[in-house]
Amino acid sequence: MGTERYAKSLEQLARAEKLIPLGSQTYSKSRKTFPPGLAPLYATKAQGSHIWDVDGNEYVDLMSALASVNLGYADPEINAAVAAQLENGTTISLTHPIEADVAQLIVDLVPSAEMVRFGKNGSDATTAAIRIARGFTGRDHVVTCGYHGWQDWYIGVFPSRNLGVPEAYSALIHPVPFNDLHAMEAELKANPTAAIMLEPMTTTWPAEGYLEGVRELATKYGAVLVFDEMVTGFRFANGGAQEYFGVTPDLSTFGKGVANGYPLSAIVGKAELMKVLETAFFSGTFGGELLSLTAAKVVLERIKRTDVISRIAEKGASLRDRVQAEIDKGGVQDLLTLPGHPAWVFTVWNPDEPTITEIKQLFMQEMSRNGVLMIASHNVMAAHTDADLDAVVAAYAAVLPIVRDAADKGDAAARLDAEVSDMGQRVR
Repeated sequence: MGTERYAKSLEQLARAEKLIPLGSQTYSKSRKTFPPGLAPLYATKAQGSHIWDVDGNEYVDLMSALASVNLGYADPEINAAVAAQLENGTTISLTHPIEADVAQLIVDLVPSAEMVRFGKNGSDATTAAIRIARGFTGRDHVVTCGYHGWQDWYIGVFPSRNLGVPEAYSALIHPVPFNDLHAMEAELKANPTAAIMLEPMTTTWPAEGYLEGVRELATKYGAVLVFDEMVTGFRFANGGAQEYFGVTPDLSTFGKGVANGYPLSAIVGKAELMKVLETAFFSGTFGGELLSLTAAKVVLERIKRTDVISRIAEKGASLRDRVQAEIDKGGVQDLLTLPGHPAWVFTVWNPDEPTITEIKQLFMQEMSRNGVLMIASHNVMAAHTDADLDAVVAAYAAVLPIVRDAADKGDAAARLDAEVSDMGQRVR
């Protein structure tokens, strides 16, 4: 089949790279993630749970816009509400009452939320949380556990990502492993810590008592506990992972699914902490942009009145179990595992396999060829139908024997439709 399947994607990449670094606004949508010639790079349309690339190929979308779409693309109710708001302005010169409407919905749903401020992307919210914690405690150091965005305060600790970040930032950030309370306490003892910021879950389930232990450590050492719920929020449960696991942080950050893909994030938490933002500066022209807030109001009202979030988890669990059956049937248990919460299942490849990089590329090539768009996880949304899930399982059934054979013969690279180079390192 070769690269002709993606001829227009390759043409667009050549054009875009003359104008845009990497040819994309988002690292995880760029050629660093999607190998040119093996997978699509550019799309023209997304509706429901499907996406169409510039070459006209249609896919069941398991990326779900990097987990930011939890209901479905072009949701009719959201579209209608946003279209109505368009007639009355997008960004206007005064605060609109909908800001308080959406804030109230978040307060109603999220255990830690007493007050709310909005941003436009996840890094806005996590950076605001750190500024609040530092302002409230008078301390500078931060303990982290997970991925928290691109801003200097955090990304400086990653050698592959810290170009342009002053070294002084790295000295203030102390990453610790998940599920390791001893490592966390060692950092809290060593440094006057303003905040503990962690993702309450990614690939690994929290060990029994772990999140409760983090809560206790934060209180013991006077640090502000922040849950980064960019993905887990409005996906694991109505009130996020903090509701799901029954542990309430001091501050929380949300984004992605809060507005079903519209650009909106939120920093929420205890009133005494949030009021730091009356003095500490956190402000943006588009924080009150009305189309995203309108979308969020529809999303949060639906979450509040229906069982949509639990149904997403049910779909995710069904897909995981069916794919696991194909993994078992194909004998690739040594190569591929499926950890994570049912609504955010990861495809984790064995790093000890000598040709695992080429195998992962082969897997992406073949899944794309079989009409499934994915990177490294199943980001299930409400719009995924039974037929969609059937199609994904069928794709796995077709692809895993190819992967098994390539691993056994050590010839995955020879099966690729294009030469792959300069792939980037992922941050999770």
